[in-house]
Amino acid sequence: MANPLKKFIPKRFRRDGVTIPVVKLSGTIMASGSAFRQGLSIASAAPLLEKAFGDKNAPAVAIVVNSPGGSPVQSRLIFKRIRDLAAEKEKHVLVFVEDVAASGGYMIACAGDEIIADPSSIVGSIGVVSGSFGFVEAIQKLGIERRVHTAGQNKATLDPFQPEKPEDVAHLKELQLEVHETFIDLVRTRRGARLVEDDQLFSGLFWSGKRGRELGLVDALGDIRETLRLRYGETVKLELIAQGRTLFGRKPRGISAGAEGGLAAIGEGLADRIIANLEERAVWARFGL
Repeated sequence: MANPLKKFIPKRFRRDGVTIPVVKLSGTIMASGSAFRQGLSIASAAPLLEKAFGDKNAPAVAIVVNSPGGSPVQSRLIFKRIRDLAAEKEKHVLVFVEDVAASGGYMIACAGDEIIADPSSIVGSIGVVSGSFGFVEAIQKLGIERRVHTAGQNKATLDPFQPEKPEDVAHLKELQLEVHETFIDLVRTRRGARLVEDDQLFSGLFWSGKRGRELGLVDALGDIRETLRLRYGETVKLELIAQGRTLFGRKPRGISAGAEGGLAAIGEGLADRIIANLEERAVWARFGL
């Protein structure tokens, strides 16, 4: 029976048809951000996820992932928060891959009950990588002497200004293997029988969305609007869950670099921005993006 009072409810508050909350999780995954490093973390993702799963009338939550990876801890925390909320609120989770869901980005995608990707999306990269530089010869040429004082013989492990030690590399590899096993177990648990056994599946390689479907990393090919219309009808509405705004309609902002430290802080912030951009550019470039 139609609600006779519906015509008196402002249009923006009416619920005509099915509304699906949409959360966008984009960027490199890191433990924390700043004015110059706006990474993806559990701190930035949690409020959006809580709001999306809090919609009692929505039969599902759609999550759009576009990330080349980053911190394995933050990736798993976001994954776990999605699964915990899905179980608590009894919601079906649909994950849509945009340009890339690789490494930690794919770990987050595994939180979906279904993963839908564009045929040209990049998925996979189920592995662990650590990157650094060696500056030993560089500082020698500049006539710089490196002085390090520690309590604990392994406290300066893998110091980039000292010669690399085989035992330090061996320890790092052992650590990487443990993290890799955790990643593999998570993928196997979530994807189960859908995975096609392949020698390269957990090697760190990445594939197109089309090949990812053949390997069982992806369930279907498509985009968010087409998929949701097929599932819930032509009148389905997508509600993008965004960050909260202030009383005057502005997004909350942190303290600017110049507010506390003047020109020195501005210069420091500029350097931080340049380094952050280079680091992020390098991560995306691994996937040709």
